[in-house]
Amino acid sequence: MATSLPPLSQTALSLRRLPPNRRRSPAALELRSPIRIACSGQRSASRDGREIKESACCFKELRNVACGALAVWAVAAASPVIAAGQRLPPLSTEPNRCERAFVGNTIGQANGVYDKPIDLRFCDYTNEKSNLKGKSLAAALMSDAKFDGADMTEVVMSKAYAAGASFKGTDFSNAVLDRVNFEKADLQGAVFRNTVLSGSTFNEAQLQDAVFEDTIIGYIDLQKLCTNTTINADGRATLGCR
Repeated sequence: MATSLPPLSQTALSLRRLPPNRRRSPAALELRSPIRIACSGQRSASRDGREIKESACCFKELRNVACGALAVWAVAAASPVIAAGQRLPPLSTEPNRCERAFVGNTIGQANGVYDKPIDLRFCDYTNEKSNLKGKSLAAALMSDAKFDGADMTEVVMSKAYAAGASFKGTDFSNAVLDRVNFEKADLQGAVFRNTVLSGSTFNEAQLQDAVFEDTIIGYIDLQKLCTNTTINADGRATLGCR
């Protein structure tokens, strides 16, 4: 049930900029935000010679939440967005890094937490039929790797990064592929039978002749997937795309 919050009075929350004539040292300018946040609990007014005080105690909890939100906004407005500048780590120099896929991760499968990162970028697993089945590749880096014709049934790939990878004809039956980035990946003829695809993205991915049978996917994720024009008529019908 939706809850409607009463409008806040103009004096309950206020944003004030510091006076321009107030002097500060360079260090203070670097460490402090130019925005000051103040929350008042009462307002005083004079009417017919009498002092009237309006208490805002009934909105105390709401006011505190709103002030906290404003504080976060002020800090974010004054700070750079770090996430926008994130990059993938350098390619692993481990000699047998591609063979790590045959072992997989050992902890935190569902949340993409791992004991040691798996870097499978540029590795070739074409027609691998036995060593990948049922492995946990949570949070694995798989971009530009080749898995064409591989048997990846029952694989767990939570939060894997597979942008630009090739999965032509790969069998993902009964696999958990939640929150996987398949951007610009080649998934032509891939089999997603009884596969979890919740939260995964397929921007500009090639999905010609991909099989979607009993696929488990959320409504919003399905809407996004259906915008991919490479899915053929049978695939769209199976998914229920409109």
